[in-house]
Amino acid sequence: MADEVAHSGFAALVGRPNAGKSTLVNALVGSKVAIVSDKPQTTRHRLRAVLDRDDAQIVFVDTPGLHKPIDALGEELNRSALLALEDVDVVCMLVDASQPVGRGDQWVAAHVERSPAAKVLALTKVDLVDELEMERQLEEAMNLTAFNAVVNVSAVDAFNLDGFADAVAELLPPGPRYFPRDMPTDQPVEVMIAEFVREKVLLHTFEEIPHAVGVAVEDLSFNRKTDTTAIYAVVYVERDSQKGIVVGKGGSMIKRVGEEARVDLERLLGSKVWLDLNVKVKKDWRRDAAQIRRFGYGEGL
Repeated sequence: MADEVAHSGFAALVGRPNAGKSTLVNALVGSKVAIVSDKPQTTRHRLRAVLDRDDAQIVFVDTPGLHKPIDALGEELNRSALLALEDVDVVCMLVDASQPVGRGDQWVAAHVERSPAAKVLALTKVDLVDELEMERQLEEAMNLTAFNAVVNVSAVDAFNLDGFADAVAELLPPGPRYFPRDMPTDQPVEVMIAEFVREKVLLHTFEEIPHAVGVAVEDLSFNRKTDTTAIYAVVYVERDSQKGIVVGKGGSMIKRVGEEARVDLERLLGSKVWLDLNVKVKKDWRRDAAQIRRFGYGEGL
């Protein structure tokens, strides 16, 4: 018989880009499972992260930020996020306390309202505002739609993380543990490796480059004798000019990306990592739905 707990189920995190979904997921599960940056479209996968407690197992579904799409990639990411609303027990709408509640939030709320799931409003990044502003923002956000629970939270300060998890858990039905207790995510390791590499490219590039970058792991092997994981990955861009920027003068940029990514990858894999990165051009891949799915973006692999 499955291990029954008082509360068990799936909770989708939705909101505008940069509402703090991935940062909150990492803080809740206590390890880095989702990449984070201040660039739009950072999250390109529907990632499931598992918060396991003695009384509950909450499977958080981190979704791409909902936005007005300008290409096939944006359309696929929106589709992925909206599909998440159809098969979860709870929808958590995240609203950034440091930004005015506006049309983007209203558009997200309209989709949240149509979901049959229970609804939680999470006002995020409350560490960035004073109490008066927080109350004003909360009042504005509560007018977006009807919510079963309302929570203020800050992932950076670890403020009210338990309160948020409690609010979600109370809306879940009793049921089994869907995942092993020591499993923080069901994301394939190849996807996590590719994403950790992409995160470092996002960190050091600007303008159109972050949007144009996709990463694919070509080969992955482990040598028991040397306790080393060998990874061969390709960073794809859309233009030769973009390739020059990502490679950098004398290979300086891609070397920096590799060095920084290796730190996260060694922590993820629990071994030494030998990382080989190449940069290639795949013209206009963001406008090619078939190529987007080959990267595993949107609906995942």
